Amino acid sequence: MTRTTRLLTLLIAVLLLGGIGTGAVLYSADRSGKRGVEQQGGPPVRVGSVSLQSAGRQLVFRNMAWGPHRDELATVPADQPDSERTASGVKCLRFHAAAGTGVCLQAVHGALEDSYRAVILDDRLHELRTFPAAGIPTRARVSPSGHLAAWTVFVSGDSYAGTDFSTRTAIVDTRTWTLHDNLEAYAVIKDGHPFQSHDTNIWGVTFADDSRFYATLATGGHTYLVQGDVTARTLTTLHQNVECPSLSPDGTRIAYKKRAPGAPAEAPWRLYVLDLGTMTETATAEQRNIDDQALWADGSTLVYAIPGDFGADLWTTPADGTGSPRRMVTSALAPAYLG
Repeated sequence: MTRTTRLLTLLIAVLLLGGIGTGAVLYSADRSGKRGVEQQGGPPVRVGSVSLQSAGRQLVFRNMAWGPHRDELATVPADQPDSERTASGVKCLRFHAAAGTGVCLQAVHGALEDSYRAVILDDRLHELRTFPAAGIPTRARVSPSGHLAAWTVFVSGDSYAGTDFSTRTAIVDTRTWTLHDNLEAYAVIKDGHPFQSHDTNIWGVTFADDSRFYATLATGGHTYLVQGDVTARTLTTLHQNVECPSLSPDGTRIAYKKRAPGAPAEAPWRLYVLDLGTMTETATAEQRNIDDQALWADGSTLVYAIPGDFGADLWTTPADGTGSPRRMVTSALAPAYLG
């Protein structure tokens, strides 16, 4: 075989293989388009309309499955969490919603570096108002009425595990667009006395109503559960060693992550529940490290994220310390229940 013949044979082989590959891609895309479903080795995801005012009870979350809809808000029926997902086209790093109002923390990709913003969404996921965020998004919550939204970002650092970080937490009233852009400006009452410190950090708001909320306050190497008052602009300490609180639907208990004695420094937290009436702590059956703000699925079950194959999975465990953890949804983060 001459050199020219060998080159010609190689060229034909390359063209044939390229044609086969292109045909396979086009066939796959055609099938995907006909079905309206994308599945990249994970749960099936369908493009569709997502509403925050659902006829039935829905679970909405940040879709972490690899594919064209990664990081988009997606929804599934609450009683079928592993079913096909409906993707919205709206991307959020952190998200929460209640009463038809959503808060979506987004990255804005720039030529040199990313910036971040908090977006308030209506029930059709349309932008109502945007606010610049001072750093990497980490927590988000909406009040039960939908009238208040809160978010926390890392101004410096990217983990709560150490002490070398700074947070910024803001609350906005969606009726008047009054913005409290830094809760560190609130007056702190610690152990019954006014308190001031240069090292105060506040994060992880959870709302009781349109005036009262709970959050974490850190100072002097310690963390505290604080009760906040939006009208009075005060934060009052209630209990030590509480991070990322989440108020139960009946307003009587706080789910939170607690630094457990003897736990490694890089994985210090365990999931607990605090009775606000008696200040009694109950350890849940979840014994792994939890670096999340848990969500109450109902009055007895907690939902939280744990690192998984595609970034994060959602798990559940009973709030009373019984039972055992169960994986509920793969490839998902930042959940909210609607309806």
